[in-house]
Amino acid sequence: MELVLLTLPVSTGRAGSTLELEHVQVMELCRRPISVAEVAARMRLPLVVIRVLLADLVDCGTIAPQAPNPRAPAHDRALLERLLDGLQRI
Repeated sequence: MELVLLTLPVSTGRAGSTLELEHVQVMELCRRPISVAEVAARMRLPLVVIRVLLADLVDCGTIAPQAPNPRAPAHDRALLERLLDGLQRI
């Protein structure tokens, strides 16, 4: 699955073996479903860096990407405001 802005990476509970500090911080954020855009905003890192960190975690089985809820309204104002806020923080 491609890690796009609204993909929801979630921790699998598996421990990774040689993880860097940034990987551990991302895993902490992903204890609950959180969008890739939100992870980037909270980590204050560029989206491309977050995608690399998440791809590493997916490869070692500590993160599982989930598709966003297709039943969520595409015009959900609260979601769009959170996304905009996250993008502005980057």
